[in-house]
Parts: sequence; C-alpha cells; structure tokens
Amino acid sequence: QVQLRESGGGLVQPGGSLRLSCAASESIFRFVNMAWYRQAPGKERDLVAGITIGGNTNYADSVKGRFTISGDNAKNTVDLQMNSLKPEDTAVYYCNAQRRRALNSWYDYWGQGTQVTVSS
Repeated sequence: QVQLRESGGGLVQPGGSLRLSCAASESIFRFVNMAWYRQAPGKERDLVAGITIGGNTNYADSVKGRFTISGDNAKNTVDLQMNSLKPEDTAVYYCNAQRRRALNSWYDYWGQGTQVTVSS
C-alpha cells in the first residue's frame, strides 16, 4: 500500500517563497518518476515539476527559474521549493509517484493535496 502525504502549503504574499514536501510511505527509489502537479479552481490538473529515479528534472515553462524539485531518499521525501511566487501559482498542489507496470504503462499514486494561496 503506497501513501503520499503533502505538507508545507499556506498563504504567502506575491514574491514570497514556500517549500512543499511530499512524504512517501516507502523508499522513493521504488518509483521511476515523482512529480508535483497543481490544479486551480475551474482548471485542469497540470504538471508543475518532475524528477526521475536518475535525478533528471523537468519543469512547466511557467515555473522555470522559480521552482526547484528535489528528492531526499533518507527522508523518503520529494520537495518543491517555490520562489518568487505569483498569484497565478495559487492552486492545490498534488504529489504524484509512478511505478512501471508494463512496457509503456505506468501506475500513478496521488496524495490528497495541499493548498497554496498567493495573495496580498
């Protein structure tokens, strides 16, 4: 049974910073990919940042240069450092983990989400 739990969300002013943490119930090395997604009211859930088991990262264009994703195997966590936050970053942020099921097939696990609100 895989469990993902997000923490670190809250209210911050534009230009501020937050650090989100995703705690996994097992070693993050058991997942080939881990990622952060976000969903704003009335919008689809979109990929924010991802990291592979090999340490490769990718980011949505809207957060490049502002957000950084990193993994800590000792703590079984994947973090998202968010700097220079903008009102449009306001959303529920979800942790995602993928495990390979078959060729070109993946199984997705999701956390319950944490609210990030950027407002003055």
